[in-house]
Amino acid sequence: MDMRPEPFVPPAPEPRATPPSALETIRTVFRNPLELWGTASYTLPWTETKFFSERTIIINDPGLIRHVLVDNVANYEMSEIRQLILRPILRDGLLTAEGHVWKRSRKAMAPVFTPRHAKGFAAQMLAKSVEFAQRYAALGSQGKVVDISTDMAELTFAILSETLFSGQVVTEGDNFSKDVDQLLHRLGRVDPMDLLRAPPWVPRLTRIGGQKVLDKFRNMVSQTMALRQKRMDEDPQSVPQDFLTLLLQLAGPDGLTVDEIGDNILTFIGAGHETTARALAWTLYCVAQSPLVREHMEEEIDRILASGAEPVDWLDLMPWVRAAFEEAMRLYPPAPSINRAAIADDRWTSPDGDVVTIRAGMTVLVMPWTLHRHELYWDRPRAFMPERFLPENRSKIERFQYLPFGAGPRICIGATFAMQEAVIALTVLMHRYRFDVTAQTKPWPVQKLTTQPRDGMPMRVSLRQTKSSPVI
Repeated sequence: MDMRPEPFVPPAPEPRATPPSALETIRTVFRNPLELWGTASYTLPWTETKFFSERTIIINDPGLIRHVLVDNVANYEMSEIRQLILRPILRDGLLTAEGHVWKRSRKAMAPVFTPRHAKGFAAQMLAKSVEFAQRYAALGSQGKVVDISTDMAELTFAILSETLFSGQVVTEGDNFSKDVDQLLHRLGRVDPMDLLRAPPWVPRLTRIGGQKVLDKFRNMVSQTMALRQKRMDEDPQSVPQDFLTLLLQLAGPDGLTVDEIGDNILTFIGAGHETTARALAWTLYCVAQSPLVREHMEEEIDRILASGAEPVDWLDLMPWVRAAFEEAMRLYPPAPSINRAAIADDRWTSPDGDVVTIRAGMTVLVMPWTLHRHELYWDRPRAFMPERFLPENRSKIERFQYLPFGAGPRICIGATFAMQEAVIALTVLMHRYRFDVTAQTKPWPVQKLTTQPRDGMPMRVSLRQTKSSPVI
């Protein structure tokens, strides 16, 4: 008899049994797009639908996803609605640039984010995680309730600032995470005018007030660039060779424009830490509801730290920690949708002979949110089961079945960076502390730019009761 406890099933919208009306679609997309999808999106390999007379195909079949994002990628451009939302914020940053601008930027930044280079950030990630963990040191065994969602945003921003900008990002006050949340709340969501394909000059009433916080971020970027450029001009030998310096060195007719550099700095400052922060918070929440998983993780963390292993090796040495983070990204993908539009007619034939026709202009949705919870591709898809991602089980997961970082040429450039950062942060935090839910911990996933908990994520943090002193 299997005596293991039932896996935890975290909160998520139930699939819709009936399609919403046009008015209900607008309301749901504005409130929370994750609540829009019906049973077909979670059970069929692909399904067609219509939004305001526009044909849309939702694709979940891994082979078809590969076709769209890799094999015939030249036929698919960013969808109009995605760009209407994000380009006003990020302009020609890496997430929103297209064509030769994107290719030039991607090529320029690639050396910073190679796996080898990312490993070089491990010591800084560890130092910032340990420094952050000190804030909980006086909590005692009774602990204190904190908003883990906000705390993880502060931690990942501290890591990003130190590793990519040598701690020299100009910020205003101590409300950075709140400013990011306001930016996403005001600007990083769908407005009814976007659904109706109104041109950019038509006012978006839901984004009133967003320009002020965007201007604040743009000013932050300008000051950060100016201070570093001044240092590069006056004392080039003292300048850290980090991401910021690299970008500024690329300015010129054969590299990036000053505006493009600013757009990419804003992209990384505003959004580069946001995805990892949300995934860390969801991981701590799910682990708190899964005692056996937490036991495996704590044993692994204590053992590896006692061995003296360097942080650069933790990603490979801690399969349970890594698996818990990957499973949290499966259930709560940081980027819940990937939107494309077909440039020309396209056809794909499945191994079983089924033919899919995608017409020119058709919107194509590859949605990690539905794909990662799909009944055709996952056993108990709504349950938190990190063992899926342990080394002995990984071969059962198809490459295009799991897309926390996207796929193809536009795969997240910082994927290795984020994975290493997450394992180091979880190791430091869980080695010293326990994170537990309270009666107020009732997170509900909401899609803004990322998958985040509505109204935050209050959790009790308390000192771990261990037989030995913390190693770090």
